[in-house]
Amino acid sequence: MRNVKLTDLFLHPSAQKYLERSGLVHAISTAYHAFSLANEHGVNPDLATKAALLHDIGHYTWYTNGQWDYSLYKENDIHAIKGAERAHKLLIELGEDPKKAKEIALAILLHTDSYLPEGHLQLLPLQRVVALADEADEEPGGLHHYRKLDQRTALNRIKKLDRLVDAHYETKNLKHSV
Repeated sequence: MRNVKLTDLFLHPSAQKYLERSGLVHAISTAYHAFSLANEHGVNPDLATKAALLHDIGHYTWYTNGQWDYSLYKENDIHAIKGAERAHKLLIELGEDPKKAKEIALAILLHTDSYLPEGHLQLLPLQRVVALADEADEEPGGLHHYRKLDQRTALNRIKKLDRLVDAHYETKNLKHSV
């Protein structure tokens, strides 16, 4: 059972603010990639799509003289840390199971290693799926954060993804009841 749906997250005022700031199209596209990857890798698609949708809500805008400064961002950004915190708070506020909220927040925290010292992380499957989904939608120079989409179309895409996740659980439950 899903306590919180993607639509619930999307419609929350805090999520609206941060999803718009970090790139709504990128967030939705990454969530769709995560759904496909979750199915391929045997990962819970509910957790994967939520983490992917929220993975960049910790972004801060880095500007120099009124222009986006990608190098300043790459040098100073810790959006995964802030995003994990924001996502956890939002999920708990909306009634998500605390253990699931923690798993989602950790996947957000570890979706990028850009803020970590050199080295290699050993990611759990959910964390790896979210990182791969993010990479699948990236564009050079961070341009993936600037694609635009109207709110109505965005909401329709989120609702469609909710239906896909629900259908996954319905299919799974049918298989177990036979």
